[in-house]
Amino acid sequence: MPYPTDITLKKASRRLLISFDDGQTFDYSCEFLRVYSQSAEVTGHAPGQEKLQLDKQDVGIEAISPVGNYAIRLHFDDGHDSGLYTWERLYELGQNYQACWVDYLRRVMRAGHSHPDLTRLKKEAGK
Repeated sequence: MPYPTDITLKKASRRLLISFDDGQTFDYSCEFLRVYSQSAEVTGHAPGQEKLQLDKQDVGIEAISPVGNYAIRLHFDDGHDSGLYTWERLYELGQNYQACWVDYLRRVMRAGHSHPDLTRLKKEAGK
């Protein structure tokens, strides 16, 4: 499994950049990482208990804490900090960023909520 060589938090743009030792670099929005947290608050304690995270467009990361040599804990400015992000999970999310994001937006839409990216997605689909 690739190991990170550089982690850069860009607070102003609410982005986290992670470079891995295989040459891959992934650029994650803080919102994306927040809604894909592996914490029980988000995933639930059993299948079917997932809780859709809404209105996280303006969430940022205040701090990053190492967890051993296998993960980081992200401290979000909305108080959420209970999810661990393993290197494997971050790499997987980076590789599947676009598909995961579209899946999230579809779940938001099915739940009857709005999101700025839904408007863009609908416009692109209508082209």
